[in-house]
Amino acid sequence: MKGIVLAGGTGSRLWPITHGVSKQLLPVYDKPMIHYPVATLMLAGIRKIAIITSPWDKESFKKVLGDGSRFGVEFKYLIQEHPRGIAEAFTISEEYISGDRCALILGDNLFHGVGLGRHLSEYSQIKGAQIFAYRVNDPERYGVVSFNQDGKIETLEEKPTNPKSSFAVPGLYFYDNQVFEITRSLKPSARNELEITAVNEAYLALNQLNVSILPSGTAWMDTGTFSSLHDASSYIRAIQERQGSKIGCLEEIAFKQGWITREDLEIIIADYQNTDFAKYLSDCLTNQE
Repeated sequence: MKGIVLAGGTGSRLWPITHGVSKQLLPVYDKPMIHYPVATLMLAGIRKIAIITSPWDKESFKKVLGDGSRFGVEFKYLIQEHPRGIAEAFTISEEYISGDRCALILGDNLFHGVGLGRHLSEYSQIKGAQIFAYRVNDPERYGVVSFNQDGKIETLEEKPTNPKSSFAVPGLYFYDNQVFEITRSLKPSARNELEITAVNEAYLALNQLNVSILPSGTAWMDTGTFSSLHDASSYIRAIQERQGSKIGCLEEIAFKQGWITREDLEIIIADYQNTDFAKYLSDCLTNQE
């Protein structure tokens, strides 16, 4: 399975702070936003990841993330010329995914929960599609899934004015390789976008769409507004200071997954010099002895 991080767009909801920098490169407490969705894919065991971004932000992402070897993974940078919907990610990445299964995560979505990586890794051999549901107070901002009395999917709606449920569909999706053929058959919506909801509806029509409510204790944040960006930073700070462990630390994940060696991590620690990150990673090494 390969991963896709969709990190394009204009970040217009965060103007003026995104006039000169990609939204996904803004800090969420002590890391660039992009680290968190990449971490989610890495925790799910995914090592080949396409980063989809705009032409003008590509070099900035490469400067932040490199080619992935630092984290024991591979990054492939792909260009989205203009934002034309989430499902366009499959059109852009089809050649790179090359018939494999894939996981798509939105670059401004943050997930955190105990055992979440192990849970997500169960979908590496998925047949059909897997989406998730998360209860929110403002479902009209998202794709919404409703259920019938038997707990089966009844409807899927994209940002409905009058939502039929309070269950939003977070920006994390797992698909088999049918997704590319499905995407090629899509017509742009009234918003002139290739909608991810339309992809999920196609799988639903094939009776191949599965939905799971995210496990209790899992946090999901869409950091696309000023308030949600602030909330995410506050959440990361509170959890890290209380528990003493970092969320979304790519070097730590790579080391614990066995994708980089102790020697690799020692080089990274030296590169971070006299910083809190260097001390934290040093403690990771000590704790593994």
